[in-house]
Formats: sequence, C-alpha cells, structure tokens
Amino acid sequence: MPQTRGRIFDDFASLMTNAAGVANGVKREAETAVRSQVERILAGMNVVTREEFEAVRDMAALAREENDELRRRIVALEAGTAAGH
Repeated sequence: MPQTRGRIFDDFASLMTNAAGVANGVKREAETAVRSQVERILAGMNVVTREEFEAVRDMAALAREENDELRRRIVALEAGTAAGH
C-alpha cells in the first residue's frame, strides 16, 4: 500500500507539472496574440514612435533656448536704444 500511495503522489505531481507547462504555453500564446493585435491597432492609429517623440521634444527644447537668447538680446538692444535717446 505505501508504494501505491507513493506512485499516486508521483503521478499527481507529474500531472501538475504537465498542467503547469500547458498553462505556461497558453499564457505565452495569449501574450503573443494580444501583442500582435495591439501592434496592428497602433499601426492603424498613426501613432509616433518614442524615438520620433524624443527627437521632436529635443528640437522644441533647443528652439525654446534659442528664443530665450533672442529675447534677452532684444531686451538689451531696446535698453541700449532707450538709453541713447
């Protein structure tokens, strides 16, 4: 009887291991299917990539810095013109 009980536990453990493997495979397949659907939907939405967004963000920051510098130069020129009159 003890050998039978041990065999039953071994069979049960093997069954659980196999079930876990199948569940993991199903999980991977579901993740792949969802990822494919999301990529397809995003491609149809004309969404920008992270690289494109970061490039435009960097360009905007540079333009802002240039505008600030130009604003300071204009203020200085106006102050010089006002002082000259």
